[in-house]
Amino acid sequence: MRLRIDEQYRKTLADALVKNNRVEPSYYTKYDVKRGLRNADGTGVVAGITNICNVHGYVMNEGEKQNIEGELYYRGYNINDIVSSIENEDRFGYEEVVYLLLMGKLPTGAELGRFNAAISMNRELPEGFFEDMMLKAPSRDIMNKIGRSILALYSYDQSPETKSPEDELSTAISIISKLPVIVASAYQVKRRYYDSQTMYMHQVRPEESTAETILSLLRFDRKFTFEEAKLLDLMLMIHAEHGGGNNSAFACRVLTSSGTDPYSAYSAAIGALKGPLHGGANLKILEQLDYLKANIRNWKDEGEVRDMIRKILLKEAGDRSGKLYGMGHAVYTLSDPRAVILKREAKKLAKGTEYEDEIELLEAVERNAQSVFSEVTGKEKTLCANVDMYSGMCYRMLGIPDELCTPMFATARIAGWAAHRIEERLTGGRIIRPAYKAVGKPKAYIPLSDRQ
Repeated sequence: MRLRIDEQYRKTLADALVKNNRVEPSYYTKYDVKRGLRNADGTGVVAGITNICNVHGYVMNEGEKQNIEGELYYRGYNINDIVSSIENEDRFGYEEVVYLLLMGKLPTGAELGRFNAAISMNRELPEGFFEDMMLKAPSRDIMNKIGRSILALYSYDQSPETKSPEDELSTAISIISKLPVIVASAYQVKRRYYDSQTMYMHQVRPEESTAETILSLLRFDRKFTFEEAKLLDLMLMIHAEHGGGNNSAFACRVLTSSGTDPYSAYSAAIGALKGPLHGGANLKILEQLDYLKANIRNWKDEGEVRDMIRKILLKEAGDRSGKLYGMGHAVYTLSDPRAVILKREAKKLAKGTEYEDEIELLEAVERNAQSVFSEVTGKEKTLCANVDMYSGMCYRMLGIPDELCTPMFATARIAGWAAHRIEERLTGGRIIRPAYKAVGKPKAYIPLSDRQ
């Protein structure tokens, strides 16, 4: 929405805004300020304690950072063990992961059955919600609509400010259950209003898992294979949680520490995840992949691939940001276990299809990124593929529209946010309020009549 002001005046205001709102970068070093709550070596400043998840990508050996293969633990259980066990039993696992993250333990068969039933019973949106919150206020951006919808659910809760453990758990399960329906509904309305395409709505099937529900609601004919649903279920599992320090979980905990309601905290997490430096990176990967496909003549020519990576890093190609999306992580060094899992599954699904060459192109970027980065910057930095490198490709192979990549991430990650909110509520006890070094100098106030 544009202000109703003269364009030249708008530019004048913007120039003043930029001039007076920049902080000299050297101040961060001068005052030893941890920019982005990150230490000089890239590690995160320790700002809290959690029992929910451990993201392990390096060890400190006599004060020096030592790279290791990445490890991810949910409540002490290695993600690889969780995934392999569920794959061996040939069943869906996201609901079990949700239970584990919330309750802190693995469910028995009976407990998992009751939990699955609770999720199924709570999928339906409140009466009138679709008409009032979706149809009457469509959005071009699905993530914004998700955030607004979660906030709107506050109005349908008879006691939204009650924060007992029972109420917190009820709210969490309700939102986790409804999010796939909110995402699908927001997408269908967006198709109708902004894409001039047919909007089709399906009834929720209570017998379907979360992954099945998503595919069932998104597809016109509601048809999908068990293998497709299993792949989506896997993606939900590995995206469900990633520690209290990730941007969206931290945002959720910051708002929670203020004593605000759960709907506000979860909506804030959605807003954080949307950013291209966080969950929105999976969409940037697909944009980058399309650019590579269009601008590299021979995808199998490693020299051409290296030349393109070089141009991207030098801001001469791609989106001119200088960022090579899909490579590097704040914690993982040698490998991101989620990327390893997804790459393996993506290659299986792509074999013999038109996507096989695209997967190989991504692998070529992964192989060459670190050495080209060193050539361009003169810095020795360990770069591994992160989860976003292959997640977007998996969504495409499942026929999920690109614009739903980040909403799919949110649909999975709501489980982790809920666990962190509850942990913060029960054990935090203090509002999160870091200090900022003020560098502005005192000034004498100038009367209006004397200003130039």
